[in-house]
Amino acid sequence: MAVLDPHLVDERLTALLEGLGDIHPEACCAGAAGAEVPTARARLQALLERRLPDARICIVHDTRLVLAAAGLDAGIALIAGTGAVAYARSADGHEAQRGGWGWMLGDEGSGVWITREAARLLMTRIDDGLAAGELGEALFAACHVADARQLLGSLHAMHEPKEWAALAQVVFDTASLDEGSLDIIRRAAAELTRLVVPLRRLVDGPVVLAGGLLLHQPLLESEVREMLPVQSVRLEEPPVEGAVRLAEALLA
Repeated sequence: MAVLDPHLVDERLTALLEGLGDIHPEACCAGAAGAEVPTARARLQALLERRLPDARICIVHDTRLVLAAAGLDAGIALIAGTGAVAYARSADGHEAQRGGWGWMLGDEGSGVWITREAARLLMTRIDDGLAAGELGEALFAACHVADARQLLGSLHAMHEPKEWAALAQVVFDTASLDEGSLDIIRRAAAELTRLVVPLRRLVDGPVVLAGGLLLHQPLLESEVREMLPVQSVRLEEPPVEGAVRLAEALLA
């Protein structure tokens, strides 16, 4: 949200609210990436106040919704999907975040990162005169290309992080066939665990596991659970449930 054009944010949010029909909520909680930036938070706050003039408004970082959806006031949320981030909140309301820098600068352990590491491994193999291996051949097939040079062109033509993240499935599909794929998954788990460890200074768990990648790839989840030094639980409710609970709290 912090990097999006304000007019685009206004346009998309207006379309979303209009799609809900003639509503008059008493309270509204919005979880948004970038809400930790004061100017971005204030912009979204003003927009929602204009669209929902009679509602009490609460703006939080989207990671806060994970803890709320899990029914927790304090704990650590570890989210891995297209991107990766860890968020902690203590019982007295102090917050801290690790990661979540975006796919161009960080997001280690995320779907984008896994795809990037797979491509790097493949290119190293090619540079060393080695075979592409099961991982490489699967990447070629997924991108509908014949060789590594064509793959480079295909990857560089992908400007949306979700396009990169979708290719991470190839790594999981070849984990039992290619040692390189298995190593990438284990390193992804280590990177995700590394996000959590410093946050334990603020709160010592539990860790709520969330995000499409972490919850839908059993191998990655099991590796993360084994590495985490604290109890972990899966998020069983959709994150939007956390927004509902936080909005209800505004009326308490």
